[in-house]
Formats: sequence, structure tokens, C-alpha cells
Amino acid sequence: MLRGGILVFLGACSFGVLTTLVKLSYAEGFTLAEVTGVQVFFGTIVLWLILIGRALFQKVKFHFTWQNSWRVLLTGISTGLVSLAYYKSVQELPASIAILLLMQFTWISMLLEVIIHRKFPSGRQLLSVLFILFGTYLAGKVYDFSNIPWSLEGLGYGLLAGFFYAVFIWANGRVGNALVPVQKSAMMITGSCIFIFLIFPPEFLVNGSLINGLFPWGFAFALFGTVIPPLFFAYGIPKIGVGVSAILSSAELPVAVFFSSWLLAEQVTLLQWTGILLILAAIAISNLRLKKKPE
Repeated sequence: MLRGGILVFLGACSFGVLTTLVKLSYAEGFTLAEVTGVQVFFGTIVLWLILIGRALFQKVKFHFTWQNSWRVLLTGISTGLVSLAYYKSVQELPASIAILLLMQFTWISMLLEVIIHRKFPSGRQLLSVLFILFGTYLAGKVYDFSNIPWSLEGLGYGLLAGFFYAVFIWANGRVGNALVPVQKSAMMITGSCIFIFLIFPPEFLVNGSLINGLFPWGFAFALFGTVIPPLFFAYGIPKIGVGVSAILSSAELPVAVFFSSWLLAEQVTLLQWTGILLILAAIAISNLRLKKKPE
């Protein structure tokens, strides 16, 4: 249980780093199609290399059948939709606002649990969500609404990203759990790669973008966006459940704010850091277990 929670937390932190890297790549002139395409392309290659390496050197046996593959491949569509919607939102809005919109997956995930499985969150989880929502209110500077450069398009894509992220967490906790996590991750990102290439044909492979600076970005995006998070989520989410995973995944926000402050030189106020601390407190509350008194 504890190990699963730590892995989900680290996977979310990896996503937080990715937000700043995407902003930096946009500043160098790369497009949404190039950023999303190169991420899933290199991510697919790295994950399959890990899979092949484990099969050859660790003698791990992987079983591929249509029955255990097609659902995992389809789940990859949700990760592709998260990338497309979120990166578009990051392109249109300040990073802190885009992250705030993505954070709506916390309550959307629990809502999905209620609608689909009639599973209601515990009082502690509801309290954690309230902490998270108020923390994101402060961290995203929503109180300074008039000075935020809102974009209706960016707002819509950000909310869509939150919804698709909730769907990804829900599906990841229920599909392909009998598979070895690296196998599940490789197949999932393969499905995501196919989906994104259908939306944006991989012109970056032939137009010279790779040798003009996109190549190192591709490995960075793959590591923090399609290798670490899916692998860690594949190990962790089935062990701790969707509700707790949704709360732990909120760690993406404080990490993203920290790196945007450090690498993008964005000003972060005391109220924003207070919001971040509230989110971290919510994460601690959600994982606090009360010991039963001995009879």
C-alpha cells in the first residue's frame, strides 16, 4: 500500500516537471504537433526497449494475446487525449492556470466512481478534496481574476484535460492489471502513439525538426511524460485504488509551480505557496491511517 502510494506520487511529480519543459519547448518555436508526437514516439521506443531488455536479460516472460491487449491499447487513447488537451491549454494560458484546470480531475475522478460504481468517497477523501480545491484556488491566483490573461479556448482545453486525466486514472486502475507493469505501459503508450499520429501525422520525422533541437526535447518529454508516470501508475494505482490515486496525483501542481518559478522565472507569491502547502497537507490527510486501539 505505502509503496504504491509513493510510486503514484512520484509519477505525478514527473508530470509536474513536464509542464515547465513543454513551456520551454514552445519558447523555442516547436509546435503542439511536434511536442505531443515526439513525446509518444520516443516514449514508445524507450518502453519497448525496457520490455525487450527484461525479456532477454532477466528472463521475464510476457504473454501477448488479443484478449489482454486491445483494452490496454484503447486505454492509451486517454493518455493521448490528456497530452493534446493539456499541452494546448499550456500553449494558450499561463502554466499555473493550465495546471489549476487540470487539477479538476480530483473531483471528476470521484464523480466517475460514484456514477459508474456507486462507490462514494470517504469523509477523509472529501475533506482532502476541499483542501486541494482551496489550495489550487490560492496556488493558481484565482483571487486575482482580473489580472489573469484568460483564454476561452485554453479554458475549455484545460477542463477537457482534467476530464481525460480522470478517465485515464479510472481506466488504468481497472485494465490490464494482470500484465507486468512495463508491458502494460508499453502497450498503453503504443495505443497513445497510434492515436496521436492519426491526429497529427509525424512530420517531425522528415522535416528536420529532430536535428534542429527537437531530439533532446523528445527524450525529456518521453522520460517525464510517457515512461515514468505510466510505469509508476501501472504499479501503484491497482494497489491503492482510484480515489486515493486521484488525490496523490495532485502533487503535480506544487512540483509544476516550483519548476516554473525556478526555470521560467515566474513570480510565486506567499499566498500561492500557502496553497501548495494546503495541497500537501491534503495528501498527508488522505494517507493518514488511524491505529485501532487494542481490545
